[in-house]
Amino acid sequence: MGQTPSSVLDQRNRFDFLPPEILSGEIVEFSDDEVVRTRDYTSDLPDDCLAYVFQFLGSGDRARCSLVCKRWLCVDGVSRQRLSLNANSEILSSLPALFTRFEAVTKLALRCDRKSVSLSDDALVQISLHCQKLTRLKLRGCRDITDHGMVSFAQNCKTLKKLSCGSCMFGAKAINSVIVHCSLLEEISIKRLRGVHDGAELIGPGAAASSSLKSICLKELVYGQSFESLITGTKKLKTLKIIRCLGDWDKVLGIIGNEKNTTLIEIHLERLQVSDIGLTAISKCPNVENLHIVKAPECSNRGLARVAEKCSLLRKLHIDGWRSNRIGDEALIAVAKHCSNLQELVLIGVNATHLSLTAIASNCPNLERLALCGSGTIGDAEIACISSKCLALKKLCIKGCAISDIGIEALAWGCPNLVKIKVKKCRGVSSEVAGWLKGRRGSLIVNLDAGELDPLDASVVDGLMLPMIPGQVNALEAPPNGNGRLGFLRVKLGLFASRNLVPCPFRRWSNANGDNSNDDNL
Repeated sequence: MGQTPSSVLDQRNRFDFLPPEILSGEIVEFSDDEVVRTRDYTSDLPDDCLAYVFQFLGSGDRARCSLVCKRWLCVDGVSRQRLSLNANSEILSSLPALFTRFEAVTKLALRCDRKSVSLSDDALVQISLHCQKLTRLKLRGCRDITDHGMVSFAQNCKTLKKLSCGSCMFGAKAINSVIVHCSLLEEISIKRLRGVHDGAELIGPGAAASSSLKSICLKELVYGQSFESLITGTKKLKTLKIIRCLGDWDKVLGIIGNEKNTTLIEIHLERLQVSDIGLTAISKCPNVENLHIVKAPECSNRGLARVAEKCSLLRKLHIDGWRSNRIGDEALIAVAKHCSNLQELVLIGVNATHLSLTAIASNCPNLERLALCGSGTIGDAEIACISSKCLALKKLCIKGCAISDIGIEALAWGCPNLVKIKVKKCRGVSSEVAGWLKGRRGSLIVNLDAGELDPLDASVVDGLMLPMIPGQVNALEAPPNGNGRLGFLRVKLGLFASRNLVPCPFRRWSNANGDNSNDDNL
């Protein structure tokens, strides 16, 4: 996380110190006699202008600038609103001086590695007393912070708007305290919260849930059902992300659907026990625009078609069928028929054919981003169909599909707005056609990786060869007696040991353009 301030400065008088000839746009030249090399010309800059310059520096450059002189040190301290600290217990004695210098901090991240002792409750209470205007807090690996420390923090920092915590030891009492006391809370993200266990108190809706809470993200929770009351009781919920959490989630989605939630816009379901019953409940939320269904093998054409019929405002759809063959042409044709506003479509392990792709290309004129990954039915005919009918398409990703040079050559004559194409693990595509396509369409960015997979460094998912991610443990090969309950979970579902085998291609594109889309970033 960067350490540049995000304060809004007074823009009206920021150029009052400049001479009139510069303000008028005249070209001013200075002779060598007029330039005094020993003079500090930055002394003419007001403090707020100097702080505005610091805003564009990286954390390292800004730290070095703060050592230039006492004035720069002071300006850096009073204008820095974002701070990231290594939350080891050794910094406890330095906290008073640290937050006396950075008195304007509103966004704080505390991270501690596994081998170190983290800050304790006393340190968190000290921080809350110095930063009572804190709006965002991120905790990572702070294992010595308990419910008591979080309760005191919530009572002192009532202006908190975003809480993100991962690999911490506190539990439901701490989360409930934040929801009750921080009435301005808008986003909450929980990952691997150790203190939430079977038999613990439920996490219910508080002041924040009824007034301001808009985003809930739950990741890798063994007892994620503890958050059921919070999810169903949040009246203004816009974003719901549930990723790798155990339990039957059809019930929770059913309650949301029965209330006919009109505020919910984004839903992300990944590696969950959810079926068509849950998707039918989602269809009762008519304003859903962004839907991710990732590795949910119980979801089928019927459930997705129901969502498409009722959620006509859908703009982004990501489907990872996990090679289950339960989602295919039938659901995609329903999407094409009812979701004419679709702008982004990602299909991973979905065996779509030219029937559904033709329907989508014909009925979704605003489709700009398309990804086809790991499908055995996507061939040259399907790519030619996309080329001829997807006139608004700007970005195309093809990975692990049975296409050849003929399909790539078809893109030279269609998709007039195409700016970037990425082709990976398509063995029938040669490097020569990539060079030819670049020459044919000079402004088009072509990324080609047609190298074959090494069978000794790959994992097989229902016959599809995919590269093995470092540190990945195949669920079928995991030791059956590994680390008690979590070891059993690794064997059964592969929740904590592995990651997505086919990562979203648009995430890397957006990162390359400088977009900051990570939910956990402050």
